[in-house]
Amino acid sequence: GYFKKYGLDIDQVAFPSGNEGMAAMIAGEIEFIAIAGSTTASANIGGSDVISLAITHDRLLTSLVVNSTIQRPEDLRGKAIGISRFGTSIDTAARIVIQHYGMEPIRDVSLIQVGAVASAVGALRSGRIQAAILSYPTLVQARREGFREMLDIASLGMPYAASGITARKSFVAQRKEVAVNYVKAVVEAIARVKRDKPFALEVMGKYFRSTDKEMLSETYEVASTKYLKRVPYPTPEAFRAVLDELAQVNPKAKGQEPKRFYDDSILQELDKAGFINALYK
Repeated sequence: GYFKKYGLDIDQVAFPSGNEGMAAMIAGEIEFIAIAGSTTASANIGGSDVISLAITHDRLLTSLVVNSTIQRPEDLRGKAIGISRFGTSIDTAARIVIQHYGMEPIRDVSLIQVGAVASAVGALRSGRIQAAILSYPTLVQARREGFREMLDIASLGMPYAASGITARKSFVAQRKEVAVNYVKAVVEAIARVKRDKPFALEVMGKYFRSTDKEMLSETYEVASTKYLKRVPYPTPEAFRAVLDELAQVNPKAKGQEPKRFYDDSILQELDKAGFINALYK
């Protein structure tokens, strides 16, 4: 209800992956999108008029999940890891994992696009892939089916612009008041989520279409209590990691200044005015 509180009539639209969402934004079909910083930076480097206004999570909240054929990291060699789409944060997480284990993506371990993250469990079940990068709540489902969580990628402690708010720079310039109210609504929602777990679980259950208390509670503890940022500032470190990863496949990402890809001025204004602190009193 916070969008309505700040005078915004918002239609929420779900996309299978960040690539489809970014395409809709570039086409002018949507004004704001919750998306990974890597997708935003990639589109920006490609000439699109997009900018990150906030980063709500600066860790990749994903895990490497494997079937019984993978007992040790070296067992991944020659096998296939399922991802949603190339160029997404799930793809990024897979490449980080492979390199963490001293191998090279594509050359040593295949990456297979399976669509939505939830589809990866079916691909694991059928044997099409031997491992997958999963996020919550799909991770809980995979564990229940007997698949093993081999690596919690967030535990590596790597700053990464994993999820946040992106808009077109031209829209923010022309409709600053709308952009400010959008950020206000998101920041107030973050405070409510952190202060009111029962309410947060109720909302999560509605949108996950689930009454599974264990799955909802575990997702909340990781995505909200542990990693959701109270003040969702974008940081140079989080975007530098994005650019280092993009540079491996796009030479134009090399040497780019991280601050080119985000604008934290709205958050700065709200923070200095005491708006955010007041939400926790």
